[in-house]
Parts: sequence; C-alpha cells; structure tokens
Amino acid sequence: MEIVPWIIIIGVLSVLWIRGVHSVQRSATAPQQIPFLGGGTPDTHAWQRYHIRYYSMTLLFIAFEMEMMFMYPWAVVFVEEGGKAMMEMGMFLAILSIGIVYAWREGLFRWQ
Repeated sequence: MEIVPWIIIIGVLSVLWIRGVHSVQRSATAPQQIPFLGGGTPDTHAWQRYHIRYYSMTLLFIAFEMEMMFMYPWAVVFVEEGGKAMMEMGMFLAILSIGIVYAWREGLFRWQ
C-alpha cells in the first residue's frame, strides 16, 4: 500500500475540518463571542496596561534566568571538558555582559 493516497486523504480531511470549524465560529452570535466568566468588557487594550519599562526589565530578568539555566548543567560538563567548557562559558557570559552594559547605558536600572 502506498503512502501517497493516505497523504491525500489526510489533507482533504484536514481542509474539511478547518472549513467546518471556521464556519461554526463565524455563525456564533454576539453573546457567544464574549469571554466566558471574564467579567465585563475591558476598558483598554491589554497592551496598554503596563508601562514599557517593565518589558525591558522582563527581558533583563530572562537574560539572568537563561544564564542560570545554562550554568547549572555547565558545572557538570566542566568536570569532563575542562578548559574548552570554561572558554565557552566565558563567551556566553561576555555576551550577557554586553546586554547588561547596554541596559545600564539606556538607564534601565534607574526607576523614576
């Protein structure tokens, strides 16, 4: 049995499924389209609620978290690899340091 007919059958069924779901969503009434148990309608858009400085602080937090996520397994690899692992971690920390210096120059650490 060849695989090509099965791919065609699965493709046709997928297209029919997507069109069916799309037609059901399009025919929903206005009360059905509002969020369930979400309270009232929002006054502002979700992106307008937070000041932009929180996003840059979040990116900095993620950078530190990625550093820790890579340093814990690196400690195990360092025992086996030695100097090569030390050089790789040095390059990784140098790249993160450039990000921290950039954030410092942009005034990210000054809360106003």
